[in-house]
Amino acid sequence: MITLKKITEENFIDAFNLKLDPKQEEYVSHPIRSLAQAYVYREQCQPFGIFNDEKMVGYVMVIYDYDIPEYDIWHMMIDMDSQGKGYGSAALDKVLDYIKSKGDRESIIQVMSLKPAGYLLKSVDKNGLREALAAFFAKQMATN
Repeated sequence: MITLKKITEENFIDAFNLKLDPKQEEYVSHPIRSLAQAYVYREQCQPFGIFNDEKMVGYVMVIYDYDIPEYDIWHMMIDMDSQGKGYGSAALDKVLDYIKSKGDRESIIQVMSLKPAGYLLKSVDKNGLREALAAFFAKQMATN
């Protein structure tokens, strides 16, 4: 089962040990760099380990951008040995739950539908993503 756990002094080394396929390194920041940015922007950022049961299989950092203002996924990666198993999709659902808990539904829909250049999900069809987000929030609202 995929869960998000805050990066702490107990698990940050696990994040440092995550590896990317060499072909992905120019597109994705390593957690060492990302955690340094999380420290600098600590009032805005929340870094999480992506766990499959008790094993960290990836990393994601959520940021609240005061300038826009909105939530965004600043960094996300899945370890090269854990890719292709659906962990990234499952983690995205958990990130959306986290952002939803902040009470800012419009922010996440806006960010994910605009998909600025370089955005994590820029290869996903914009309309399909909007529909998926609308369905996700409708389902969440129905269960709450």
